Amino acid sequence: MSVDHAQQAGSGGEEEAVTTLAAATSVRYYSVAPGVRLNVRSGPGTSYDITRTLPEGAKVPIYCQTPGTSVSGYYGTSNIWDNISNGEFVSDAYVNTGSDGYVADRCS
Repeated sequence: MSVDHAQQAGSGGEEEAVTTLAAATSVRYYSVAPGVRLNVRSGPGTSYDITRTLPEGAKVPIYCQTPGTSVSGYYGTSNIWDNISNGEFVSDAYVNTGSDGYVADRCS
């Protein structure tokens, strides 16, 4: 997410104003495969710890995507992992993005 920092001179000193550029980073939510309780992992692969499990019918934001362990799931086989929160990843093979490729920026 892009963040601009601006400093403004005030009568008693300087204040820091932080503005989030929501228009520059648009986050979409995608449905998890029907009937699936999806494991959320601490990294982009099946060797990472499970941090939690999403309930059936969940929708997830995709902030960025990165390659990792290849997984065969409801929507085919994919090595793409979706970053849904800070330090939380799910296999794209279980997320209905409408694409076999990347739908978001690569994670840095």
